Amino acid sequence: MVRALVALAAVALLATGCASRASLRHTQEDVLALRRSHEATLRELASTAGQVRALDGRNVELEATLQQQSAEAAQLRARLDAAEQELREARAQLAAATSASPVPPAPASSPRRPGATQPDDAQRGYDIAMANFRAREHGQAVLDFLDFIARYPSHPLAPSAQYWIGEAYYVQRDYRQALVEFQRVVEMAPASSTAADALLKIGFAHTNLRENSRAQQAWQRVVHDYPATESAGKARALLREHAARRP
Repeated sequence: MVRALVALAAVALLATGCASRASLRHTQEDVLALRRSHEATLRELASTAGQVRALDGRNVELEATLQQQSAEAAQLRARLDAAEQELREARAQLAAATSASPVPPAPASSPRRPGATQPDDAQRGYDIAMANFRAREHGQAVLDFLDFIARYPSHPLAPSAQYWIGEAYYVQRDYRQALVEFQRVVEMAPASSTAADALLKIGFAHTNLRENSRAQQAWQRVVHDYPATESAGKARALLREHAARRP
């Protein structure tokens, strides 16, 4: 293209009788400058197009992140509601057992033995741990939940306490330790809905660690092993979203 322009300019100069080596050289320089300007413009356009593509990709990533965070927040709210329901049921069971088998009061002269527990000590300990979690005192909440599990390993709320240990690590972005703690929930109560919730969160943890194939495996397990749970519905939606984002 540039050579053609130079040739045309030379022909024009020759036709007018004004051609000279100097004028031809100037014409060549002008055409080369035009070529360099044109190439610079093309480079700028290519760079701009690349930036636009990068922004589009970033927008897709941000949208996916927002969707995941929304799903995580919904799951956390649901789990908090479930924990409160579990606590209410445990209290009701305790009240029924206490009314069915009343314990006679101890004599006034007999002080409480060191280490003795009242019937509602377990619920009180669980309440304290949950209060610390809601107050974002996650380190203290972990200690309280661990103490609860150590004291009451067979209590109906023990799997839930273990779940909140995993959640405490998760919200602090210690995803590796969260995986360990959530897996313990599944081992403690494999047939419970709490295990389904833990597996759903295991998938989220793997996603944050950019281990997408493992995340999908966890969600597929929720769908397969706990199909009737609320977590299974969320897992199905997450699997569909990931499938839709595949190129």
